[in-house]
Amino acid sequence: MTDEARERMCVMASLNAFPAAAILRAEDLVRARKFYTEVLGLEPRAVPGPAGEGMAMFTAGDGTMIMIYARPGMPAPQNTALGFGVPADRFDEVVADLRASGVAFEDYDLPDTGVKTVNGVAELPGTRAAWFKDSEGNIVNIAAM
Repeated sequence: MTDEARERMCVMASLNAFPAAAILRAEDLVRARKFYTEVLGLEPRAVPGPAGEGMAMFTAGDGTMIMIYARPGMPAPQNTALGFGVPADRFDEVVADLRASGVAFEDYDLPDTGVKTVNGVAELPGTRAAWFKDSEGNIVNIAAM
């Protein structure tokens, strides 16, 4: 195989040109659909095929997607499962809007990572961030970009 062919294969195998999707579990899919549409304001999309009955799909910025599947009894992960990049000049507005919609931000004090929130917001070098749990216990992050 030539160097040119090897280089072409490396480029073709890259995923950087494709939209990404977060895939989350839900204890109650109806409740999760309501949270993601009414609280977070995401647009629902139809899930093709027979899997559509046990799944929900939403679009977010720049072609990203969030898929949620019903999985009663599976515990929520204890790490951030979904993150949103928010323009730095809109961060406070987004936090306020989410609070007005009933979102309760988490408070963390994690000395080993340098994360300490005050009133739900962490001031980090070069950015600000906040975390909350969705209706299913999945941890969601917003960060100023």
